Amino acid sequence: EIELVNYISRENKLKHAIKPIKNDYEYIIIDCPPSLGLLTLNSLTAADSVIIPIQCEYYALEGIGQLLSTINLVRENLNSSLEIEGILLTMFDSRTNLSRDVIEEVKKYFRGNIFKSVIPRNVRVSEAPSYGKPVVLYDVKSKGAIAYKKLAQEVISNG
Repeated sequence: EIELVNYISRENKLKHAIKPIKNDYEYIIIDCPPSLGLLTLNSLTAADSVIIPIQCEYYALEGIGQLLSTINLVRENLNSSLEIEGILLTMFDSRTNLSRDVIEEVKKYFRGNIFKSVIPRNVRVSEAPSYGKPVVLYDVKSKGAIAYKKLAQEVISNG
């Protein structure tokens, strides 16, 4: 991210890098850090749509307003066609009232723009990056891997 700071048109670097291969793929997934820095800005500028993950945690809804403001700024200035693909609920723990409460709040705010697939809190999802693998390769039978596969099917079926 620091390397991009001094570049002219730095928010378009990823868009230009993807352009030559964009038509070779149906989907290009860009996984962003949980911040609104230059890498995320590049991703939003390059993307056709964005999936917004929301953790089923106490402070989860706090940062959503800032993210939505950033998405609107990107639409106004850099990528007018950027769409919100949907809201993805993550780190869901069916044993807690908090997880259920967060889901209810998200449903009130976002209504029908929420994926049916919900990613459960799962130790395998947390472990996979330390082994340099996505969870679907690290432990294909884990609840987290199964949930991410369902999400992929849902995204594909929504077109």
